[in-house]
Amino acid sequence: QLSFELGPFGVTVNSVAPGFVLSNPATQRQWESYGPEGQARLVESIHTRRLGHPQDIANTVMFLVSDAASWVSGQIISVDGGRS
Repeated sequence: QLSFELGPFGVTVNSVAPGFVLSNPATQRQWESYGPEGQARLVESIHTRRLGHPQDIANTVMFLVSDAASWVSGQIISVDGGRS
């Protein structure tokens, strides 16, 4: 809806849906709580076979705010290594 309402004013509206990223103490504790077997299962469920890094999310945001994404609007971009 926001994309539709703001598009005529040159405003693009998108969102980023990140996957599991070790980015702060809370996610680190969550990761550790899974134990080795749970950690392995999680990583195996990700197509790229790795956890996300904060830079992975930042790269997507940098694209969305660049001129290269001037015609991208109304999207939810999953940045989750293909897990979703």
